Amino acid sequence: MRFIIRTIAAAAALWVAIQLVPGIEVSTSTDSAKYWGVLLIVALIFGIVNAIVKPIVKALGCAIIVLTLGLFLLVINAAMLLLTSWISAQLDIPFHVDNFYPAAFWGAIIISVVSWLLGLFIPDGD
Repeated sequence: MRFIIRTIAAAAALWVAIQLVPGIEVSTSTDSAKYWGVLLIVALIFGIVNAIVKPIVKALGCAIIVLTLGLFLLVINAAMLLLTSWISAQLDIPFHVDNFYPAAFWGAIIISVVSWLLGLFIPDGD
């Protein structure tokens, strides 16, 4: 149940990023159920990418992360959003991020902030 709630929260964060950042788009009609289904699928892909690829990239870039006082994590988050866009394109899912900066960079920041805010209201289960 917690997984489903987190996925819905990630889909909401993606929706906010799509609304605020030009260059992040879902190319289906916004008033259809397919639009929200695409958001849920992309949120699931984004979660899988963050669970599998992101820890490896963080481990490899540990020195750079320390040298930049954590600012390199913004670059990693943007790269994970671009990777999600690429995987979505390979699976014929109509989600696209145009470029690294400003679309992926600002989109990743917005998704992180919105996910964090929504996470405050989601019970941990502890």
